Amino acid sequence: MLEERSFVVNFGSKRSSTWGFMSTCRIEKIESHQEKRPLEIEDEEIIHPTKTRKQSEGYANLDLGLGFLDLSIVPIDQSDNDNQGNAGDDADSSSLIHAIGRDNSIDCLLKCSRFDYGSLASLNRTFRDLIRSGELYRLRRNNGIIEHWVYFSCHLVQWEAFDPIKRRWMNLPTMSSNTCFQFSDKESLAVGTELLVLGKEVLDHVIYKYSLLTNSWSFGQLMNEPRCLFGSASLGEIAIVAGGSDPNGKIVNSAELYNSESGEWETLPNMLKTRKMCSGVFMDNKFYVIGGIGGSDMKPLTCGEEYDLDTRVWKEIPNMSPVRTGGAANATSATTTEAPPLVAVVDNELYAADCADMEVRKYDKEKKEWETVGRLPERADSMNGWGIAFRGCGDRVIVIGGPRTSGTGFIEVNSWAPRDGPPQWTMLGRKQSSNFVYNCAVMGC
Repeated sequence: MLEERSFVVNFGSKRSSTWGFMSTCRIEKIESHQEKRPLEIEDEEIIHPTKTRKQSEGYANLDLGLGFLDLSIVPIDQSDNDNQGNAGDDADSSSLIHAIGRDNSIDCLLKCSRFDYGSLASLNRTFRDLIRSGELYRLRRNNGIIEHWVYFSCHLVQWEAFDPIKRRWMNLPTMSSNTCFQFSDKESLAVGTELLVLGKEVLDHVIYKYSLLTNSWSFGQLMNEPRCLFGSASLGEIAIVAGGSDPNGKIVNSAELYNSESGEWETLPNMLKTRKMCSGVFMDNKFYVIGGIGGSDMKPLTCGEEYDLDTRVWKEIPNMSPVRTGGAANATSATTTEAPPLVAVVDNELYAADCADMEVRKYDKEKKEWETVGRLPERADSMNGWGIAFRGCGDRVIVIGGPRTSGTGFIEVNSWAPRDGPPQWTMLGRKQSSNFVYNCAVMGC
């Protein structure tokens, strides 16, 4: 019987064009009040759970770039459930690809694009459980295999993902939140395989957490000291948030570390200065908070602060906030109407976007000075730095934004590889949108 239902797994050149993870896998019910639906690929047919047999057969041809093998891999039988035997599983399913064994199978899967993990998870229960457990992503991180996807929101509760390698737009499930949260200021950060969106409901702060493993939203653990308008950055499975305003509007100098593996927040030593509307980055395995507004006079801060994860000590770095047009004399001219510094780290080098002059600047760590290295994309419109995203994405700097005219416009994703020389922007994707980019985060896993 098994021989009659064998699949030929084609490790050739054609890739599956649909994301089948949530539609063909048997996903146990997860406790959450959020709506769950398949991760949708833009401009393609929405995948429905009833389309099981044909889809699972279609996933037999997967491009793993490793040659051709004829293997017996059994698809999931949607008719069985957790109370009905083990239909759809092979007798020795723990080996994954039986011809090469479990260890070699995992080595092959680590090299696959994570875009294909949804299709792989639909092959059988063992593949599904391996991917949903997060084990593959932990092994990828340990082996230095990381893909970066961009997650951004141009609407109140709708988030999208963009894969810069395959250049695909994908819709995340819609967040189910109350009106107060939808219209409140929100912060976002991606850490491990999670996307955190932080905001405020009627009375209290709240964190919504999107899981890449389950393609669903749930409530996340609150910080020890809830805040907004903070600086943040992530490194692997950890993230640090620093500064911001507490629920009473007081500017703080506290900082916390989030571990996505445990879901817990750890209080860190306080910064040297209070600041809000600042930015955060990781560089040289240290966390930096840059710029912002602080002090009793509420003036912009030109200094930054460096946090050493080993010594747990903060150190002030002078002139680390990107200098605006006119030099240091105008560096203190910012107001609360301006966005926090638009900064990005690529190859442990710090870059900043000056939207007023449409320039890209680079920070000289030895001289502690900023120098202009080129221009921003010509169509990267913003309002005092708002409505545009400037992020490090692997070995590239990306800019997400676009022109607006009479209520219509476009969102464009442009990228530049600093190692290739001065900024030469490549447009990776473009789509129509009537809104600015409200939030943006890059997930590397």
